[in-house]
Amino acid sequence: MTQLQQHGPTNSTLLFMNNSKGALQIVDLWYDWPNGRNFNIIQSQLGKLTYDLEWDNGTSFIYTLDANRECKTLHFPVGILRPNWLDGATYLGQRHVDGFLCNVWEKVDFIWYYEDVLTKRPVHWVFYTGFNAHVMTFEVGAVLGDAKWEAPVYCFGEEAEAERNRSSVLESMASHHSHGSLMRAGSRAT
Repeated sequence: MTQLQQHGPTNSTLLFMNNSKGALQIVDLWYDWPNGRNFNIIQSQLGKLTYDLEWDNGTSFIYTLDANRECKTLHFPVGILRPNWLDGATYLGQRHVDGFLCNVWEKVDFIWYYEDVLTKRPVHWVFYTGFNAHVMTFEVGAVLGDAKWEAPVYCFGEEAEAERNRSSVLESMASHHSHGSLMRAGSRAT
C-alpha cells in the first residue's frame, strides 16, 4: 500500500481554483505552521478580492482592502490545521484527476485528498461539504513576509464595530466560510 506523507510541510503556498456550488474562486493560500497562521487571498469570479487571515488561537479576519473597508471577525474553538492533519486517513487506491494519476485518501467526514503519484504534490481536494479545490501551484517552504499577515486597523476598535454592522458582502462569505477555512482545524478534521 502507498504511504501518505507522515507530515505535511510547515510552510507552503498553494494557488487553487475552487468551485463551491457553482461559485468560482481563485485562492492563494499561505500556510505558516511555525507562526500559527494561515492566509487565503480570494478572488471571486467577477467579484471582490477578499482576504481571510486565520490564527491558531481561533481568530479569523475576513476583509477587503478596497474603499469599502469591510471586515468581519470570526472566532472558532480551534486553530489552523496541524501539519499531520491527514493522520488516520484511509488509502482508497489510484485515480486519474485533472490529468494526473493520483493516490487518493479519505478522511471520514472531512476530505478526499488526491496527490500526484510521481511528485506527491496535492492535485485535488473534495470536502464533505461539496467544496472542490483544483490545485494549480504548490510550493513547499514558501514564506509570506510578516507585514502581509496584519489585518487592517479598521478590523479593530469602534470603527470595526461600525464596519461589522454594515459588511453585507462579507456576510455571505463568513456565513458559508467555504473559501478559506481549508486549513482550519475542526472536529471533523481531527
